[in-house]
Amino acid sequence: MKSFNLVLISFLLITTLVFAQSKDEIEIRRLEKHWTELLDKGDTNSLLKIWSKDYVVNNPNGKIVTPKEIVSLMKSGHIFPAVERIIEKITFNQNIAIVMGKELQQPEDLTTNLEEWIPRRFTNVWIRKGKSWQLIARQSSEITRKNK
Repeated sequence: MKSFNLVLISFLLITTLVFAQSKDEIEIRRLEKHWTELLDKGDTNSLLKIWSKDYVVNNPNGKIVTPKEIVSLMKSGHIFPAVERIIEKITFNQNIAIVMGKELQQPEDLTTNLEEWIPRRFTNVWIRKGKSWQLIARQSSEITRKNK
């Protein structure tokens, strides 16, 4: 019986270690959700704290933009459409986290039917500065029928 209990405890510990997310992965997942919520709210002050001062975006229209341009657009009244982001992979390399996945963007007609939303692929790059993470780069591309 003692052997069985030892094997069971060992199995549970190993399983927990193998499948548990690291603190960094949990934090990146939280930040991914948080900065999207801030964008939805138009909270430029909080976004500027999450974005690195060198943050750069290659947007779905193929234009490269910086925080200055994004904030200016938001302050002029532009509202970004809602986005549902599905993280498929987070890779860590020293102080860099690379997040890749799929996202669905609400179309201009603001339909809530997710089946009508525009599918895209994305890559977000985070850098750890001290104890916190900042978003330093983003790329997003619409998935065309040919790419599906």
